Amino acid sequence: MKSAAELLDELQGAMPGVKLALATNPSPSAQHSLVVAAEDALRVAVYLRDVAGYDYCSNATGVDWLDKETTEKVKTTRRVKKEVDGVEQEVDETVEETVKRVEPGCLEAVYHLYSMRQGPHDPHPPLVLRMRTANRTDRVELPSLSPVWRAAEFQEREIFDLYGIVFKGHRDLRRLLMWDEFEDHPMRRDYVDPDDFEYEPTPHDEVLKRAEEHRAKLAAEGAR
Repeated sequence: MKSAAELLDELQGAMPGVKLALATNPSPSAQHSLVVAAEDALRVAVYLRDVAGYDYCSNATGVDWLDKETTEKVKTTRRVKKEVDGVEQEVDETVEETVKRVEPGCLEAVYHLYSMRQGPHDPHPPLVLRMRTANRTDRVELPSLSPVWRAAEFQEREIFDLYGIVFKGHRDLRRLLMWDEFEDHPMRRDYVDPDDFEYEPTPHDEVLKRAEEHRAKLAAEGAR
């Protein structure tokens, strides 16, 4: 089997114009992955299964990437009026400014692919395939890869439940761990735990304090 970089070249050659990139992993494992655009994901998945031999999805999970603010120093040149030897004239002046940029966050679905055809003695690691949503709010749809790898069916339901990614084409997309009426996604990085949950008496003082404050608030509202 080929490395992720080699597969990238192969896919780009087989499907000209495909939106695909290599995400490098700087850790000692060096398990690089492929990032595919949502509109190309299904045909890339079919190629990986039928041609490259990745016939089994061993795991699928989600990642929540928050907005990221970066700062950088930028030098700009501008024309300014200055008095030189008693004469006012325009000169070039170079100034350094700090520019802040916000990289929008997204939700990501990560698939770990394995080749049962090659077997456990193949020297190459499983392939990691990633898809990213347009943002974290109102554009959170991705194509379901469960029609290609059936093993992803329940795991995409879990990602939907805990992260909020809506997998288009999934035959039974509904919550898996939380109840149907639950309105949030507990694995989101900005998720806030509720303070009105029921609990068993435990030594967790912070939990007990929050529950008591919540009850006191309800009682105060009811007395109005």
